[in-house]
Amino acid sequence: MNPFIQLRLYASLGRFSPESGENYVIRSGVSIRELAVDLHIPMDQAKLIFINGKKENLESRLYGGERVAIFPPVGGG
Repeated sequence: MNPFIQLRLYASLGRFSPESGENYVIRSGVSIRELAVDLHIPMDQAKLIFINGKKENLESRLYGGERVAIFPPVGGG
């Protein structure tokens, strides 16, 4: 059985969300960077990354069972 994650993409990244975000199948050991490439998310748009509620980065690896949240750059005035 392939491992899966719960994937949430927020704000402007929502358009890259797969239909199966609640049970998104991954390759064990895939990095967030590789996941972003697979989903066609521009690297400059994946700025804030959380895995199981902990801030991580593009090189963090996934093995299955994680909750992943990716946010775009924050703007404001």
